[in-house]
Amino acid sequence: RDRCSTVDRFADDIHYKGGCLLNENLGWGATMWSYSSRAPDPALRPDWREIWLDRLENEPFLPSVWLRHQRRDAYWQHGSVKDDYAPVTAKVLAVGGWGDAYKNAVPQLVEALPGAKGIVGPWVHKYPHFAVPEPRIGFLQEALRWWDKWLKDIETGVENDPDYRAFIMDGVRPARWYTERSGTWAAEEYGATSHIPHRTLHLTNAGLSDGSGALAARTIASPQDCGAEAGEYCAIWLGPEMPGDQRADDAVSLCFDTAPVEADTDIFGAPRITLVLAADKPQAQIAVRLNHIHPDGASTRITYGVLNLSHRDSAANPEAMPTDTPTRVVLNLDHIAYRLPAGHRLRLALSSTYWPLVWPAPDAATLTLSQGTINLPVRRTAHRDEVSFPPPDSAAPWETETIRESDNSRVREVDLKTGMVSLVITDDFGKVRDTEHGLVHGSVARERWDIHPDDPLSARGTCHWTDELERDDIRLRTETYSQMWSDAAYFYLSARLEAYENGELIHARDVSDRVPRDHL
Repeated sequence: RDRCSTVDRFADDIHYKGGCLLNENLGWGATMWSYSSRAPDPALRPDWREIWLDRLENEPFLPSVWLRHQRRDAYWQHGSVKDDYAPVTAKVLAVGGWGDAYKNAVPQLVEALPGAKGIVGPWVHKYPHFAVPEPRIGFLQEALRWWDKWLKDIETGVENDPDYRAFIMDGVRPARWYTERSGTWAAEEYGATSHIPHRTLHLTNAGLSDGSGALAARTIASPQDCGAEAGEYCAIWLGPEMPGDQRADDAVSLCFDTAPVEADTDIFGAPRITLVLAADKPQAQIAVRLNHIHPDGASTRITYGVLNLSHRDSAANPEAMPTDTPTRVVLNLDHIAYRLPAGHRLRLALSSTYWPLVWPAPDAATLTLSQGTINLPVRRTAHRDEVSFPPPDSAAPWETETIRESDNSRVREVDLKTGMVSLVITDDFGKVRDTEHGLVHGSVARERWDIHPDDPLSARGTCHWTDELERDDIRLRTETYSQMWSDAAYFYLSARLEAYENGELIHARDVSDRVPRDHL
């Protein structure tokens, strides 16, 4: 069984999506900087303190490691089954969610591995029997059916299940968070989405059109803070992490709309974008969003993709864009299953920046678009479930006593004096005591992403985690800090780790690093 994973560690994980440096590279690295600093439970080992101090001194600062591999080299190939599926001989049940970052692996594994099956629901990065948005499914029963068949040779019928079961989400108004999504379960008996017919739409002066038409050269020169409504790259913390109303980002992007669709339209797969672009800088990027436009103008992001234009032909051997030269580039948007209602429109929105999801190129580039198409996978529309699952089931919930309630927020700030724009994120996971064995644990994560709309080199990411552990009269805490910024030639990293025992600082370590930019 495989859940919420990737087949490509470089381009489809938390590092270099489309060859662009994801800010999740710092954000998740900062998370691990904190997680790895946690102390052992003093009740379990008499030498817990020695183990903790050794851990604090030797744990790696992973953003430095990952940032030294800015192209798809052997470091990433080692963990990427995409390079050679043949060694995978186990029977694979792949599971994922449309609210997760890892939404592409499930259909890819189904297409590549004989006998593989896939399930994708509307969920964020959580197990489907307790994930949101609902509907949840009996995931544990599905996993048991799979293991009983392939590990115990008990006939459960899993080999006769459809190859691919995916939840087609009804198109809804944009919201930072959904507790449930209406929709329809679709079943593809053979394969995942590669056989789904495509509708080709052309970028024209009149918008997105089924027929080819004239397109006058159009420029794309987005401010550096375009992308403010992108939401979290990997929604996981059960807070306001979904993409918001896209109208603010649409206003600073180049947009092409369809006419209102005549019937419900099920987008089912990975839309493929082909563009002819010229760039006035050798290093540039393109972000492409497919949006659902409601009759009142509200804009819901359906799916998206980003591409570092130096990676247009190869992620292993990037090459700078030839300046002011029309160049054909192709990128796939993320897989999705989404129903556009009759009478609503599709919008393709193109921007040259996408902050704070991806780190900006060193110079503010202007792109000139002269031609473009989108191949849209459109499935026959079914208005009833084609497959069903047992209801969710699980063990009794973890019994805890709440000491501090959890809370989270995402706030956009604008400094009126400097013009700097900041996204400030606070995730307080609360503090609880295990009612069975008494261990107390709490944590708070804070992130800040700063940029000036006119200056890509003003970008800065800052992360601060607090992690607490208490056992009887022992109170242990770590404070971890991480920062990244850049100039035209280098990325700069700094980090600090502080460990406290009963309020006293017992260990501190500082890390600093400078890493050359490599076609980023």
